[in-house]
Amino acid sequence: MLNELDFSAIIVTIKLAIVSTSILILIGTPIAWWLSQTKFKFKAVFEAIIALPLILPPTVLGFYLLITLGSNGPIGKLLESLGGSSIAFTFTGLVVGSVIYSMPFVVQPLQNSFSSVGRKPLEVAATLGASKIDRFFSVAVPLSRSGFITAAVLGFAHTVGEFGVVLMIGGNIPGETGVVSIAIYDHVEAMEYGQAHWLAGGLLATSFLMLLFVYIINRHFSIMRSKD
Repeated sequence: MLNELDFSAIIVTIKLAIVSTSILILIGTPIAWWLSQTKFKFKAVFEAIIALPLILPPTVLGFYLLITLGSNGPIGKLLESLGGSSIAFTFTGLVVGSVIYSMPFVVQPLQNSFSSVGRKPLEVAATLGASKIDRFFSVAVPLSRSGFITAAVLGFAHTVGEFGVVLMIGGNIPGETGVVSIAIYDHVEAMEYGQAHWLAGGLLATSFLMLLFVYIINRHFSIMRSKD
């Protein structure tokens, strides 16, 4: 059965996923909108930077985040000079790492969804006197509901399953930075396969249900669009 540290890891993981996903939606939405609408010459460069975590080994990203956010890093030194402290090995550091690592899982579904809206509905709204902000919130956002749901679910699920990045930037401090993926690793190292099975099985079931939800929602919206 699970022990106190396991339940603590579950709470930290859920908290991390909720906070990170919320920030990702807030940051990722304007980025995805800009990428879907812009004709900027170097747009591909920004898309490549955002997609980099998809192929970059998590430990590499975690290492450079640790160097950057640590006491001797540029951001760490800046925070200390302002009277704060380094955010490496803190929950805040975990959030920063999770947001960067899960960014493509939120931005890309949103970008694809915004692109699928097309320019015609926006142009029609413009002829009716809608401003750019009005067009975005009254036309683009409602027509991209499935994209928002997919982005939120994928961002949440990906954050829950992180290992390399959170281990590098957060360590494994119980109740602070210890997450489920690291707890599974600790149980396997200690040959406590029973507890590892409980945690791993929970993550497996959660991931499957989230993906199933995404596919059902996307299928529903596809059917609704075809009827229209």
